[in-house]
Amino acid sequence: MSTSVITSRSAEGRNKQPLSFALGGAVVAFMVLVGLMIGPAGPQWWRIPAELLDHVPFVSLNSGVSRADWNLVWQIRAPRVVLAALVGSMLSVSGASYQGVFRNPLVDPYLLGVAAGAGLGATIVFTLQRETTSSWIIDPLPLAAFIGALCAVLVTYVVGTAFGSVRSGTTLVLAGVAVTSMLTAIQAFVLQRNSDVVRQVYSWILGRLSSATWGDVRLILPYVVVSSVVLLLHRRLLDVMRVGDDEALALGINVRRVRLIVVLAATLGTASVVAVTGLIGFVGIIVPHAVRLIVGASNRVVLPMSMMLGAAFLVAADIPSRVLASPAETPIGVVTAFIGAPFFLLLLRTRDVSR
Repeated sequence: MSTSVITSRSAEGRNKQPLSFALGGAVVAFMVLVGLMIGPAGPQWWRIPAELLDHVPFVSLNSGVSRADWNLVWQIRAPRVVLAALVGSMLSVSGASYQGVFRNPLVDPYLLGVAAGAGLGATIVFTLQRETTSSWIIDPLPLAAFIGALCAVLVTYVVGTAFGSVRSGTTLVLAGVAVTSMLTAIQAFVLQRNSDVVRQVYSWILGRLSSATWGDVRLILPYVVVSSVVLLLHRRLLDVMRVGDDEALALGINVRRVRLIVVLAATLGTASVVAVTGLIGFVGIIVPHAVRLIVGASNRVVLPMSMMLGAAFLVAADIPSRVLASPAETPIGVVTAFIGAPFFLLLLRTRDVSR
């Protein structure tokens, strides 16, 4: 790809930015509103917009929503919607960043072992909690999943740098596959020895938003903000790296440093959200692809749009998760897979994903 082509495409992407971002923000706002309106219990859906307007300064409306119903919306639905938006946003921008830095449209945020490490950490906690349920000062599950995810990526990076150059990213990807396989095997061994916790581990692996609280939102918010800012600041460099590592080096880009920073930022954000919600698949791979179909391939637009549409997508996916099997809930990972798998197959059929 020549420099002139990149320049023309970048100019085209800049022209689309204001309208794209405005539409993306409108979609997110609409889905957040819908997420607050729909639920198995609480006030009628059409009363929620009026009650929200009633909380706007200098606006007074009689929505007919009781204090008890509003507490249900604010304490149950609202943190769940906000958490879904944060998780969807983080997974999507991480997936887009991974795809950009490795120049591979088929990778996702779990590429380097985040999912396997978090799953092993959670499995260990579920196993230990059987005998020490009252001795934990803090909830060990998100902490263990977070540490497991970071350790897995650390091992992947150490292995990738020890056995080959990471300039091309190929060795790093292969190291991620090997580490993921090893950690999955360890997890299977632990579960085989402790079969009574299989149901709990399986439920966590499928992802969950049902227990979302404002505490969960506050827990992951700093990681999501820091990681997202770092990734967005590198979106121009990711565009330059699309021409190839050697060409990017010739243009003055420190490819190894950019790749390390992007991987660390994406991993930190992904590990934080996975630690709280479990493993939610397909978000980080289908949303960036859908964004590229809409706005083109420039990462200057793809990354921020992936954040917005990823947030809207997961909020939307959580609605059937709440209502399909009411009063029980369908795991959010099942819903995203049910939506994501056919969509991804459609993408494979309708476009050349090798671009």
